[in-house]
Amino acid sequence: MSSIGPRFAKLLQLDNPIGSLTAAFWLWKALLFIVVAACPGPGYDTSTSLVLDAGHDGSLPMSLKFARWDSIYFLHTSEQGYVFEQEWAFSWPRLLSFFVSGRDDLISLGDTCLVIRWSGGEDGTVTTVVVGVAVSHFAHYLSVLALYGLSGNIFGDETVTQRLICFLSATLHIITPAGAFLSAPYGESTFSFLNFSGFYFYSSSLIAERKRIPALRDFNVLVASVFFAIATLVRSNGILSGFLFAYDAVLLAWETLTQGPSVHTLRRLGVVVLGGCIVALGMIVPQISAYHIYCTGMEARPWCSWTVPSIYTFVQGFYWNVGFLRYWTISNLPLFLLAAPVLAILCKSSLWALKAPVTLSSASGGLSQSSLSPGSMLFRLAIPQLLLAIMALTSYHVQIINRISSGYPLWYWFLVSGAMVNLQDPRKRHRSLAVAAQAMVVYALIQGVLFGSFLPPA
Repeated sequence: MSSIGPRFAKLLQLDNPIGSLTAAFWLWKALLFIVVAACPGPGYDTSTSLVLDAGHDGSLPMSLKFARWDSIYFLHTSEQGYVFEQEWAFSWPRLLSFFVSGRDDLISLGDTCLVIRWSGGEDGTVTTVVVGVAVSHFAHYLSVLALYGLSGNIFGDETVTQRLICFLSATLHIITPAGAFLSAPYGESTFSFLNFSGFYFYSSSLIAERKRIPALRDFNVLVASVFFAIATLVRSNGILSGFLFAYDAVLLAWETLTQGPSVHTLRRLGVVVLGGCIVALGMIVPQISAYHIYCTGMEARPWCSWTVPSIYTFVQGFYWNVGFLRYWTISNLPLFLLAAPVLAILCKSSLWALKAPVTLSSASGGLSQSSLSPGSMLFRLAIPQLLLAIMALTSYHVQIINRISSGYPLWYWFLVSGAMVNLQDPRKRHRSLAVAAQAMVVYALIQGVLFGSFLPPA
């Protein structure tokens, strides 16, 4: 790639990208915070004041403006544990509860659930919200840095163009359509950090493999699997990242069958399989806990007799009406229209990566000569993102794609890479990146007002 000129580096301070990203991040977060906090009254829905015992006059402390929609479940579960069956649809409180002060006891796997229970009350609720907001802000900041590092693994960071791709990708993640959901006590920012970190270590394992450092490669694979497992605990769609391990296992198994076994191949296959099993634990462990609670007593729940018992699948379908084509109703058409731009970008960027993937940066900083190899990192990342888009379109509450897409890096790179090509060709006047960035800013600000007023979409 050719350089696009020093004026861009000066404009974006690419000699100090972390400092520039940090300044941009906190300025944007401050603006969003003001937008949400300035919304008057308890909002259209009074669930926050009723469930979380806010002031008797209906007023809300400023921090409780962030306790909207699903975050009410998150906060209640962080304080009280899983009191209601439908709360098992949410996993993030397991992690949030570890950050809350005033803890009483740690509930073990065999008792009731994997949370810490502590005394609530109005002051306690406010404390929980403050902690949740702080965790979300910090996790979002870390995910920006993780995406910057991951982008460096993929595209390199030696030239101005490469650094610009890394910088702009991370910047897009700051203003992602997830908006206020990355500031409120939600799991999206934590998931983004964990998923990006998993991708970073996984891509680092491929770099170590290219450099023939097997010990470092194996270490990075296992660290990546731990991040993906925790990400799956936060959001169940984290299990999609396990495709990376399944893909490698199939390639290595095929190599063993066609070329014969070798110590190198068998060792790598063993580590990949172990990593995949670790990722699966993020889904399996909560199910075991729930099965012990609901299926070993006198009145077993309906899902206990399923061939593959899953409380998550049951509560999503029974309480939230999540299922194949269940959301396809005329009344939900506006939500499909709202989700359409993000769904289109997710699908288009996935096809872009599948057709012409770019490999990891070589040791010298350039792009690998095997840039069209189907074993590239972008090819691997395309499948989980495409599966997410298809599942959101067919089986989820479709509007949530605008926030859960924040934890997937491929579409950021797609927008930025397209802009880089056009910047280098003066005959083209394509402004897709600028239009996308402006749309995300406008959407996030409007969303912040709706969120703070407890108005849909959620």
